[in-house]
Amino acid sequence: MSVSENAVDFNAIERSVQKMCNELGCELLKTALEKWDAELAANRDRSEYRHKGKRKTVIKTVVGEVEYERAVYETRNANGIKSSVYLLDEAMGISGSGFMSGLLSEQIVQASCESSYRSAARSVSEMTGQVISHTAAWNVVQCIGERLDAQEHQAAKLAADNKGGGTLETKVLFEELDGIWLYLQGKSRKAHGKSREMKLCIAYDGWKQTGKTRYETTNKAACANFEISGKFAKRKEGAVAKVYNVDEIEMRLLNGDGAVWIKDGITEDVHYQLDQFHRNRAVLQYVYFDPDARKVIMELLYTKQTGLLLEVIEAYANSTENETEKDNYLKLHEYFTNNKDYLVPCHRRGLALPQPPDGKVYRRMGTMESNIFTFLGNRMKGRRACWSIKGGNNLARLLCLKFTNKLSETLQSLTACVLPERYAEELPIILSAKVPLREGKGYNGFLKAASFPATPNYKWLREMTAHRPLFEN
Repeated sequence: MSVSENAVDFNAIERSVQKMCNELGCELLKTALEKWDAELAANRDRSEYRHKGKRKTVIKTVVGEVEYERAVYETRNANGIKSSVYLLDEAMGISGSGFMSGLLSEQIVQASCESSYRSAARSVSEMTGQVISHTAAWNVVQCIGERLDAQEHQAAKLAADNKGGGTLETKVLFEELDGIWLYLQGKSRKAHGKSREMKLCIAYDGWKQTGKTRYETTNKAACANFEISGKFAKRKEGAVAKVYNVDEIEMRLLNGDGAVWIKDGITEDVHYQLDQFHRNRAVLQYVYFDPDARKVIMELLYTKQTGLLLEVIEAYANSTENETEKDNYLKLHEYFTNNKDYLVPCHRRGLALPQPPDGKVYRRMGTMESNIFTFLGNRMKGRRACWSIKGGNNLARLLCLKFTNKLSETLQSLTACVLPERYAEELPIILSAKVPLREGKGYNGFLKAASFPATPNYKWLREMTAHRPLFEN
């Protein structure tokens, strides 16, 4: 017999085994939920909750759709008005029917932060026992995003009242702000135009060395939104106060590209600098035609002669007869004039910074261009992506959590849907539950999705999916 005749489609075997495991998992979950419901029924206050039978519902989980029955009860409120309640749903922290488990929701959100909703739905469907549509993935992100929005509003309110819950202490806080323009769609485009700037703030307390010449920022807090500057400033302060004890902050260093909405947040205790990347790029962009002039301008920047710098740029503009060159000089002069107090970076101003904590160092700010791509640009810009204001804000909140290493922890708190602690010990015992030999018209609970060569050498493969119960009566 040739090698090709003995070939085995391992992918088919793997799918078959996964299907069996998913079906068994659904059965175990159904048994656990119905047992929990029975305990709630036995221990309820019978004078308050009148048993009115059982109703079916479905929960979508990572192993498939679990259909189970739970009891419905009739009760009366303080005014004597009747209503129906499901004690199991209340115990699980859910309401309605056709809901989704927290673990499945977390997987959808994680995938949606990496790729488009359509790709996320496809990948989750392939890895679980579910068939998830891109609309379902979008709905999950919107639901979680709206809950996060409520938390951010609450954090902003607490920060405004000097009641922030942050516990990390630092004497120096570094902040970097920037924006990215994203295309809008639908009603958002009609209301705000073709595109709108999404604002992003990153705050951190220093750097730690991760390699011979590599450093990374530590204890990052971030927030992003399409809001106007005033509202975004409050949201930003809420995000900072949620992580840091702001009463212990002695100095704030702010890095930005000179946008008006960034400079609106400058106060007496904030040392603001024009981002060096944007500053140097402006020189290259507006004086591309004269290398000697660029060299003179850069030297004046590095020697901190800002007053002379503006005079030299104005002199260049007046000395050229080329209208394009003159216009470029004037644009550079206006940009530097609007930011003349911020052209010298903070690390060259002789600021008396406190000593950094052990294991950390203070370095030059300028990580925003990288962060704006990592946090937002890589997922939300390009590929003909368009956003609604609400939808873009919801995804941006999740992306900020992801790249500050808080997404998994936050999702677990928002999507908690777990059995009582005692079930952690009882679930292994459920594995000995009886599995019927036949269900319906001869269906034994498994589909024979793969066929194997009928030779003695492949006996173990045939037995893997043999039509027999996994546990005997």
